[in-house]
Amino acid sequence: MFKDKILLITGGTGSFGNAVLNRFLHTDHFNEIRIFSRDEKKQDDMRNLLKNDKLKFYIGDVRDIHSVERAMHGVDYVFHAAALKQVPSCEFFPIEATKTNVFGTQNVISAAISNQVEKVICLSTDKAAYPINAMGISKALMEKVAIAASRDSKSTTVCLTRYGNVMASRGSVIPLFLKQIQSGQPLTITDPNMTRFLMSLEDAVDLVLFAFEHAKPGDLFVNKAPAGTIGDLAQALKELCKAENEIKIIGTRHGEKLYETLCTREEMVKAEDMGEFYRIPADNRDLNYAQYFSEGEVDISTIEDYHSHNTKQQGVDGMKKLLADLPLIKEEVFGDMSGVQYVG
Repeated sequence: MFKDKILLITGGTGSFGNAVLNRFLHTDHFNEIRIFSRDEKKQDDMRNLLKNDKLKFYIGDVRDIHSVERAMHGVDYVFHAAALKQVPSCEFFPIEATKTNVFGTQNVISAAISNQVEKVICLSTDKAAYPINAMGISKALMEKVAIAASRDSKSTTVCLTRYGNVMASRGSVIPLFLKQIQSGQPLTITDPNMTRFLMSLEDAVDLVLFAFEHAKPGDLFVNKAPAGTIGDLAQALKELCKAENEIKIIGTRHGEKLYETLCTREEMVKAEDMGEFYRIPADNRDLNYAQYFSEGEVDISTIEDYHSHNTKQQGVDGMKKLLADLPLIKEEVFGDMSGVQYVG
């Protein structure tokens, strides 16, 4: 479905964009891949490292619809990955999170529709389900923006994916733990009993591609990810590195949850099990308020959320297997340079 097509990746110099390029750059999929971001340094690093004529670079910001429009001409598919993702920074600067994650998403979708793009996939996060922090709230509103746009768009399919923590992505805890191990510092853990869904960048790409192939307007796709505690993750990394660093408990940060939810119980009522994924169709009811207040869902109170506390836990051994497959760990711990795929 991607042969001779043009793909645009917003926030394309990030970890997800690199994973997509690692998958497709040297195949006959996509005639052109456009990288849209505001960081000229990372774009220059990517350009010099990859040296591929299939890649085209666009400087711009999703907050500026004119720069998005310029990059969108002739595009067939869009991966919308641009976002503010760090929980603490979004807590202190919630307006900035709103400008990028909400209004930026609206700009991307509007530009895609006006340019008759075939499909737009907006990347969301488990923090958008029952959100308690600014990052999750802005992503939850991003999902609502995308679903609302999907109802009105005739030629462009707008849909979503939602996933948990991407292991070894930029700014995540695994590179931090690894750096602390290498420098002989204590591993700083907020709460060892805190659980998170864990997936690789390859899993994230698989989820997005599955959505591209199967999505109907407004669909939300969630993958059934493994989960585990932060304490087990730190211990697994210590054992892989044969390290003796102490573990230091520093307490929960601004806006952190004890566990994350990938599907709320309200979503699980209507979720379609598709094997490795859940498909959650859009709520396409109109503004007939009787459907909201006079008619309820009898099953909601009997169904559990799908969250990182009640799914299968990996334990230390399971974590070690997941970690050992990561390109970052192969490079830094085992000295295997073949798995390196990150720039910037």
